Amino acid sequence: MKKNLKFKKKLKNYLYMPVYLVLLLLFFNIAIYFNSRKTGFVFTGILVIYAVYVFVFYIKSRPILSREIINFATQYSTVQNQILDHFKVPQVLMDMDGKILWVNQQFEELTGKDKGYHKTIFSIFPMISKERLQSEDETGFLIKWEDKIFRGETNRIQMNQKTEECSIVEVNEEGQSFIVLYLFDETELNRYIKTCQEQKLVAALVYIDNYEEALESIEDVKRSLLSALIDQKINEYFTKADALVRKTEKDKYFIVFKYKYLNTLEEDKFSLIEDVKNVRVGNEMAVTLSIGIGIHGESYITNAEYSRMAIDLALGRGGDQVVVRKEDEVFYYGGKSKTVEKNTRVKARVKAHALRETLESRGNVIIMGHSISDVDSFGAAIGIYCAAKVLNKKAQIVLNEVTSSLRPLKECFTPEKGYPEDLFINSERAMEIINRNTLVMVVDTNRPTYTECPKLLERGNAVVVFDHHRQGNEVIKNPILSYIEPYASSTCEMIAEVLQYFKENIKLEAAEADCIYAGILIDTNNFMTKTGVRTFEAAAYLRRCGAEVTRVRKLLRNDMNSYKARAEVVRHAEVYKGAFAISVCPGKMESPTIVGAQAADELLNIIGIKASFVMTEYQGKIYISSRSIDEINVQLIMEQLGGGGHLNVAGAQLAGCTLSEAKHALQITIDKMLEEGEIEI
Repeated sequence: MKKNLKFKKKLKNYLYMPVYLVLLLLFFNIAIYFNSRKTGFVFTGILVIYAVYVFVFYIKSRPILSREIINFATQYSTVQNQILDHFKVPQVLMDMDGKILWVNQQFEELTGKDKGYHKTIFSIFPMISKERLQSEDETGFLIKWEDKIFRGETNRIQMNQKTEECSIVEVNEEGQSFIVLYLFDETELNRYIKTCQEQKLVAALVYIDNYEEALESIEDVKRSLLSALIDQKINEYFTKADALVRKTEKDKYFIVFKYKYLNTLEEDKFSLIEDVKNVRVGNEMAVTLSIGIGIHGESYITNAEYSRMAIDLALGRGGDQVVVRKEDEVFYYGGKSKTVEKNTRVKARVKAHALRETLESRGNVIIMGHSISDVDSFGAAIGIYCAAKVLNKKAQIVLNEVTSSLRPLKECFTPEKGYPEDLFINSERAMEIINRNTLVMVVDTNRPTYTECPKLLERGNAVVVFDHHRQGNEVIKNPILSYIEPYASSTCEMIAEVLQYFKENIKLEAAEADCIYAGILIDTNNFMTKTGVRTFEAAAYLRRCGAEVTRVRKLLRNDMNSYKARAEVVRHAEVYKGAFAISVCPGKMESPTIVGAQAADELLNIIGIKASFVMTEYQGKIYISSRSIDEINVQLIMEQLGGGGHLNVAGAQLAGCTLSEAKHALQITIDKMLEEGEIEI
């Protein structure tokens, strides 16, 4: 690199000072001539001698001064190089492409690469990318080398900037940049952080889902034995994690253990869930557990609150599973078995009384279900309208789109038949009429983004949720009343039970009973799936209220185009892995998602098909309807795709992808879950 050494301003001015003095004396000499010529000649002689001396001294001393400056700079640079070379932090100087130009002794000792090594830094640390090296981000990055962990930080050096900062010399050269990489050993720091993390408290709540039901199925003398065996299983399992187990109630446990054991429990997928199911002392019903775990809270109280939220979520999803809550993240384990139906109606009675008190305290009610409303959502909304009507409260139903399956039902509630003209409103109208005294009632969904008008939930200060779907990560926040029962066949079944306790001898019109009955009929696929004792009891109640099976069947008939489309879906179905039927429903019809759901039910009638999936492209999204009989938990599959539902009936909505991409994502999900043992064929 060619360099031309020149003196810069400060030193140049210092060296030129005698010259400036000669010029000043020259002006004085001229002034002296005006006063005395003789004195002027004498001063001129002295000035000439001084000027000659100055110029001769400058010419002779300049190379000496330059040499001394260079010697000093060399010695200074040598000292700097020694300091850098013996610096306790490994560092390496590179060009912008990552080629190594110089390394210090610490770097040599760490990597075994001496100063003659001039390959790229990527040959030593492959985990460093060229983009990351050239990035000006000052946050640093981790580098693993053998058994140590380093935090790498880079500093970019501009040569032209450095020479401009020099006050005595300048180097004429083109601008050039270098990168210095510093490696800070954080092995011990990370070890201490890990140790501190492992010592953190984990709070857990363990609930027995069906304690009473399981005890009722065995003899009295064996009940204490069953309870003791369950206690033993729980204590033995958590003793391995050095946990403190305390039984707070006959079917509830509070447990604390160190965070370092959580990974072990997660790796075996909380085998306690399956171990307890195998406890048999003559009980016909398998005992199931729900576990809620809270971690990463700022305090012990926060972790305990997280565990309570987690157990509520586990119970809301039907039990028989583990929910781990990590701040805003939620992880699920288990949940493969069929939800246990509760024979008692105590909860329904309590919720009915709570709903009545809530309605009485409000001026009006706005009811809404999920977007692209189905028969269950519509029937549940009509049921809540009936409850509000009994209390003389103004009730309106948000319905943005009327599908072909809903149109016959909606036509039963016209002004000509005695119903208010504004019974059905759209989202815009709902936003106009909502006020602080309005109750927002959500039915058949517990996800805010799935509702007809999510903004209503933000505007309303009183929200009630009635739903039969399992809860996921996304839930409606802070409802004043929530009734979510995954064991129920449909929301209409839940509404029918609530109406029985809402008021004595409540009277339903025939059309109202038909709608609620139709919701049960559709969601149970004509009483073939998810039906229990309470399902038939709800249907019997509606039948007593005037529901007519023949009339409902006529209301639910499909048109010819929909029937043909459903047949096409079945005809073009592809069998994947010998057990999964996957097909696509054409979107060019009035209610493609309804047809897709019906086609998914039809595919289960084929021998060998354990689960069916029908995809429909509609309004910029891909809707997936999934069904199974009893062998495959489609709810777990749909949750992997961001959806949810029940063990036998589930669905998902995918945005920003095509049908082929959605199909590929579904197949990858099935392959992954088969490989991990989440599902079996």
